Amino acid sequence: MTGTGSTVRWRRAVFVQSCVLLAYILITVNGVPIDKDKTKATKEPAAEDQEPQNTDTGLYYDRYLREVVEVLETDPHFREKIQSADIEDIKSGKISKELDLVSHHIRTKLDELKRQEVARLRMLIRAKMDASENTGIDHRALLKQFDHLNHNNPHSFEPKDLDLLIRAATKDLENYDKERHEEFKRYEMMKEHERREYLRTLDEEKRKQEEAKYEEMKKKHKEHPKINHPGSKDQLKEVWEETDGLDPSDFDPKTFFKLHDTNSDGYIDEQELEALFTKELAKAYDPTNEEDDMIEMEEERLRMREHVMNEVDIDKDRLINLEEFIRATEKREFLEPDGWETVDEQPIYTEEELEEFENQISQKEAELKRRAEELYRERENLQKQHEHIQAQKQELQQVVQQMEQKKMQQSVPPSVPDASLNFQPGV
Repeated sequence: MTGTGSTVRWRRAVFVQSCVLLAYILITVNGVPIDKDKTKATKEPAAEDQEPQNTDTGLYYDRYLREVVEVLETDPHFREKIQSADIEDIKSGKISKELDLVSHHIRTKLDELKRQEVARLRMLIRAKMDASENTGIDHRALLKQFDHLNHNNPHSFEPKDLDLLIRAATKDLENYDKERHEEFKRYEMMKEHERREYLRTLDEEKRKQEEAKYEEMKKKHKEHPKINHPGSKDQLKEVWEETDGLDPSDFDPKTFFKLHDTNSDGYIDEQELEALFTKELAKAYDPTNEEDDMIEMEEERLRMREHVMNEVDIDKDRLINLEEFIRATEKREFLEPDGWETVDEQPIYTEEELEEFENQISQKEAELKRRAEELYRERENLQKQHEHIQAQKQELQQVVQQMEQKKMQQSVPPSVPDASLNFQPGV
């Protein structure tokens, strides 16, 4: 991948205009220097040969997606078409038809990328089937489960492949945060389930001690400085003062935006936005404290980012431009925000949901127990069969030995009496 500043700026400009997906995937993130004071409002341009850091989308086909985009961006014709396209051209598949006009060597590279991706998927399917000991599976049919490429033509990259890739990634990325929330919810329910199961193993006195310790940990976790409302003036001024090292009385939204647009592309993306919450999160979460859960901290970070994006990102392209940012600082909510409730102050799940979750665990445990018992019985049967076969083998060996002994006895000629010893003259 090229690391030039012009390419980075092109990537952002292209995908801001196109669609949510491509704006998200090609974001090049240079982390905010949290511990370094910024005493100037201007920033030095990034080194031309500096390799940008890419943000993993979390998609199972992330590498394939990136490689396809990196190849396409090297074609001048396609790059020009993308720059002039709008979101609907991308989502409708219209832009995908431009693939027919790219140079031959670009298509050759894309063909190879697709063949590699198909081979990877087939290998994964085969490994999965082998692990479950399922034979006779139609791998070609299973390949149809993957909707980010045209499985009917596994050898060449066609406009349909680009269209499917855009549609699949758009859908998957839109659901990505939702899935992260669901994973966190399951994590919290499992944590509570295990706590309750442990309490059931204790006598009454120890149970009371554990409950008291649990309440004390919750209380300690809540004893932290006030959490400022994400995206409020108080929160941004704190970053301005403590992270940027600037006088709070000189706070200026436009200068703040330029400082935290860390790659100078004219946008604050989701990762640059999340970096603004680091100081805020540190108030409530310390990895050295037993009472602070770092997984909860990441959920808190995600919620803060979603909240600010919902309030500020007017065109919903998952990027904040300067105009959107300035407009947000003029709202009443920016100056007089409501209080911010942290994760531990909000219900993550209901008792009914926890009960259903525990029922599912019980069912899975019962199924695993049943399967373990079946395997144990199968093992016993196999052991008995083995012992029976061994006994038959010994009997067969004895029979063979007896037959060989008998055969040897039959092959020895009978002894002839010595006539000279038995002869008696005159008898």
